[in-house]
Amino acid sequence: MTKIITIGSATMDVFVECDEANIVSVCAKNKNSDFMSYPYGSKIDISTFSSNVGGGGVNTACNFANLGFDTSAIFKIGKDIYADGILDSFKKKSVKLDNIIQREDTSTGFSIILVSFQGDRTVLAHRGANAEIKESEINFDAIKEADFMYVAPLNGESNQILEPIVEYARKHDTYICFNAGSTSLKRGFKHIKRILDNAHVVVMNREEAVMATGIQVRPDTKTEKFSHELVHPDIKKMLQTLKVQEYQIIVITDGGKGAYAYDGRKYYYCPTFDSEVVSTLGAGDAFASTFCAAMQRTNYDVGKSLMYASVNSAGVISEFGATEGLLTFEQIEEKLKYAKDYTYLEC
Repeated sequence: MTKIITIGSATMDVFVECDEANIVSVCAKNKNSDFMSYPYGSKIDISTFSSNVGGGGVNTACNFANLGFDTSAIFKIGKDIYADGILDSFKKKSVKLDNIIQREDTSTGFSIILVSFQGDRTVLAHRGANAEIKESEINFDAIKEADFMYVAPLNGESNQILEPIVEYARKHDTYICFNAGSTSLKRGFKHIKRILDNAHVVVMNREEAVMATGIQVRPDTKTEKFSHELVHPDIKKMLQTLKVQEYQIIVITDGGKGAYAYDGRKYYYCPTFDSEVVSTLGAGDAFASTFCAAMQRTNYDVGKSLMYASVNSAGVISEFGATEGLLTFEQIEEKLKYAKDYTYLEC
């Protein structure tokens, strides 16, 4: 059985939905932006409230285990009630707990997720222990013994371990899938390139890709209709910029518009798989980790792997909770079997 180790964050997530939340769109010449807003100075009733475990390290480890891999996780938590909830959740998910870092002198990560009526969300995050992982706390032997390492976003001081762990993994022939976080991206492309150099698969959402490359996706104008093209030329340029090694596959997700990939020969576009949208939290983690896992399942078929990722991501957004709605490979393949018109395109 393939051994996978994930490294990333672990949080207790509290979901809050309010019917009075507004979505305000602002359009400028070079970009469009959406904001969630509430009446200022008011006391507002909550429509829906729930809590669940989350964080990139947790979400992806749960997904890999559900897909049938021998999975362990590296993340850091405190010794508090939130940590107890995270550990209890893992005991039900068949994820090995040996490499989890737990300390009394820190607090477990905590997030408040504001969910809109459209199912999208804004996250208020307290990083806590997630931002305090030290190189000396990492079990490097577990990375060496793994066939595959998935690196979820690492923030704060934890970002400093990125280079040593990816270099170590590459040295020991561990396949690396990398999903960058805002802390890494804010340090500039020169910094992120040192990590990209070692990664086999790189997955970012469009906002992260803009931050990493500095390339903005231009809207249509009177004379230029970019939306008529299968892959926007600015997204092509992002994919080309992020691909710094021949062997790499670069993936950029674009929310409800679907996802794009580039292998150096072809560009791929895969639309979203149709699903009811309850909450988008965890959808990105499900997509990225499923894509990486599906590359092995499909004998490195990029287009088909995008389809697998989209189906599993659709399962997550149809449930309330970042680790709810995850599908097995068999369930994904069953859905694709009956969705005969669903496919990817390439150019």
